[in-house]
This record gives sequence, structure tokens and C-alpha cells, in this order.
Amino acid sequence: MASGLLLTACQQGTGASSAPDTRPEGFTGIAPDEVIIFGGTEPFWGGEIKDKELTYTTPENIEGTTIRIERFTGQGGLGFSGVLAGETFDMTVTPGDCSDGMSDRTYPYTVTLQIGAEQRFGCAHTDRQPFTGPEES
Repeated sequence: MASGLLLTACQQGTGASSAPDTRPEGFTGIAPDEVIIFGGTEPFWGGEIKDKELTYTTPENIEGTTIRIERFTGQGGLGFSGVLAGETFDMTVTPGDCSDGMSDRTYPYTVTLQIGAEQRFGCAHTDRQPFTGPEES
């Protein structure tokens, strides 16, 4: 799963070693209380993450479907996991300039989404870290 790939390197060990853990605490670029707005094209999809809930939208479901998610902090970004319509839902959000290919906007985050066996790619911004470029596309 996509979030599993991102998070493999940051799992805390529970072994008997008495050596202090000197690894960094993980990605801190998006605060837990920030709202993450994400989306992609071909097919069109999007939504937002607020607290422990994610709303996923498509042109066929404009109101969206809201699911409970778990948030995971990796060294290079965040992972979110849940279940959408009986399928596993795994999404990673990582820093990096991203273009949706449809507007002149630049987003501060890239998104990789896995729903069941289907993988999608998109962009994201937060309520505190907006995209740059025109408001209307």
C-alpha cells in the first residue's frame, strides 16, 4: 500500500535495545489541525481531510463520502488510511511543487492515492499553505 511504503522507515522499534532513538520525529510540515485539500484529474477526484475524517468527492458524488481515517507520520510526509465503499483507501501527502495540469496553479504537496487496486496521482494544499496562481481555473 502507498502509505505503507512511505511509513516503513519511521516505525518505532519495540525491541530490547537500550540505545536512545536518535531518529528525527518525522514530517512536521502539516500540523494535525490543518485542513488538507486534495484533488486530481483523469478521472477527476478530490476532497479534504479535517481531524480524523476524510471526505472524498467525484463528479458523480459532488457531496462526497466521508470516512474515518488514521494519520501516519513518515519521515518524508504523511499517510492516511481508511476504507471507502469496502475498498482500502491509502493516501500519501508529500512536499513538492505540484501542477494539476489544468490550471496555472502550483500546489505545495503531491498526493498518491490507492483505492483498492487503483492508483491515482494529484496535488494538495492546506488551509494554512495555499496554492499559488489564479483562484479560478
